Parts: sequence; C-alpha cells; structure tokens
Amino acid sequence: MTAYATFYPLGNADSTLLELANKQLLLIDFGNQHNPDDPYEKRCDLAKELRAVLRRAGRNHFDVVCFTHLDDDHCQRMGEFFWLRHSTAYQGEGRVEIDELWVPACALTETNLDGDARLIRQEARHRLREKKGIRIFSRADRLKSWMEAEGMDFESRRHLFVDAGKLVPGFAKDGPEAVEFFVHSPFAWRQDETVVHDRNGDSIVFQAVFVDGGEESYALFGSDVDHTVLAEIVNITRGYGNDDRLRWDLLKLFHHCSYLSLGPDRGLTETVAVPEVKWLFETQGRNRCTIVSPSKPIPLPGSPEDKSTQPPHRQAANHHRRVVGDKLGTFMVTMDQTANPPKLLRFEIDRYGIGLVLAAPTVATAATSKPARQG
Repeated sequence: MTAYATFYPLGNADSTLLELANKQLLLIDFGNQHNPDDPYEKRCDLAKELRAVLRRAGRNHFDVVCFTHLDDDHCQRMGEFFWLRHSTAYQGEGRVEIDELWVPACALTETNLDGDARLIRQEARHRLREKKGIRIFSRADRLKSWMEAEGMDFESRRHLFVDAGKLVPGFAKDGPEAVEFFVHSPFAWRQDETVVHDRNGDSIVFQAVFVDGGEESYALFGSDVDHTVLAEIVNITRGYGNDDRLRWDLLKLFHHCSYLSLGPDRGLTETVAVPEVKWLFETQGRNRCTIVSPSKPIPLPGSPEDKSTQPPHRQAANHHRRVVGDKLGTFMVTMDQTANPPKLLRFEIDRYGIGLVLAAPTVATAATSKPARQG
C-alpha cells in the first residue's frame, strides 16, 4: 500500500505529515509561522492545511504528533490548534486531538519555558502521570530520579520510553502500517554528560523504513542536530554494524540548511563536511535520492541574506546540490523562490520508490505529473 510524506512551506520552520499505508497520520513538528496580517505572506497556513487533511480523512485526530524538540520553529502556535488533556483551557470544539505524543526526555524536565514549549512540557508530564498516550525518547533511567521526586512510580512507566538504537513499538514493516521507525537520538550516554539542556543536541532523530510489494524505501528525519551530534550518531551506528540504519532515499535536512550540520566552517563556495557527515551524505544516500530543506530560499551570492549567520547557507546548499547531483537526485527547498506562492512538497512512497507529487500551497489536490523516483 502507498504511503505519503508532505513537507509544508513555513519559512525556517518544520512540519512534516506522514500518511501510512493503513491511513494512520503522523505529524512531525508544528511550526506554524504563517502571518495572516501580512499581505505579502508566502508561508502556508499550516492549521488550515492540516484541517483539510483531517476533513478528507473523516477524522479529528492524529495518531501520532512528534515534537522533535521545543524550539519555537518546531512548535509555534500548537496551543491554538491541539486539544490538550492537561487543561480544559485547551479543549473545545474544533481542536485536534493527539492519540500519542512523542517528545525527547528533555521536554519533560526543562525549566524556564513559556508559550507553546511550556504547553508541550505540561502535556507530556500529564500523559506520563496517566501512563498513556505518550512515547518519550531517551533511556528511561535518565528520568528515574526526576520521576521519583515527582511522585511517579518508575517501573510502571518504563515501557513508555524508547532508547536510541531501538524500534518504536507499535509499528512494523510486516504490519498493516508497513513502516518501522529506528531511533538515533537522543542517545543516553551523551545526555548523561549534558549539564545544560541542549535542545538541538537532545532532539529526536529517526529513520523510517517503508515497505510496499517487498521493496523498501528509506527516509531520514534529522531535526536540528549539528555536525558534532551527527558524527556521534554515525560513529555509534557504524560501531554496532548498523550502517543500513542510516540509509536514505529521502532526507529532511538538518537545521534549515545550516552549514553547522555539515562542519565547523561555512567555506567560500561549499561547506566541507566532517568525515562522518561526508559518509552519511555521499555513501548512504541512494540513487535518485532527494534532500528537502525546510527553509527560506537559498541566498544569492553577495545578498544581505548571504552574509547572515542564520540559515539557510548558500555554501551548505552547494554541498547538498553536489551530493544529489552525483546520484541523479534532487535538492528541494520548501520556500523555493521559483514557485510563487511556494508549493507543498508531497512524496508518494510505494514499491517503485519515493516520487514527488506537486501540490498547491493552499488546500489543494495533487497534480498528476511525477518526476523519476528514488530508490
């Protein structure tokens, strides 16, 4: 059965929808930065887009909503959209329910949070107390003392945790959902050495393996991790002989096309990746692979944006274009300046690989043309 992955044009913000073979809906992040008061706004209204998906599916809930970390560009305005169990202030007609919430462990213990990030923390804590409707990504022992201080029995909640190097329970390649999720981060030994929470370093990174007709397709979702975390992921994964767990046909680019996800230096024309990240891109990407950058348009040389420290970085984009060019693949940007307004990037995943289906930026149906498929 066919699955789909949809990336939304949100500027330097993230949201990806996975529609599985059995019609389950998984939403990864909710960075709704759309400004309805801006007459020149090109970012899509994420809430409107997702409501249209739910309306077509005849439901008012997502099976899973994953917040990879708590930065605003990954959770902005979620409190306006979702039905939250921990407070009646966030319940009522029109709100969208979450069957299972996925968060990194640091989302439960961070302090000094406000706005939407705080709402996610409170919701995650409530669900952990209730022992249902949540998956926490990290080694369970990391939160043992915190849970005891909060009056929560540790052993009765251990099953709600998923450690790096494990599969997320409830999904299988031979099940009706026809997908499995392998967790790369957060990984416990790093977090045990972290004194101050690093949201990007402690964010969720996973590989999705889709199956149709006996054929596998691979997608890698990397959140906002930098090159040091990616290098650690590569070294740990290869150390266990799990190279295939970093294979990809479709890659959701790390940190909005920042050069820091490749290496420590931006470079003049192209960022040079550290050896582990070089291997991840150049060896593990398969023929006709696609890299999607959830970001603003790539800056032109010499432009004010090109001189900014903020991503996207032209030099990093040049690296990604070269990598996919060598593999007859494609580099795509969600806020592509050649599309006015930007289009949704919707990918069809079946036995023939992963193929792009173009869709309009507002509530729309897919176009019929499909480029060559990856895999």
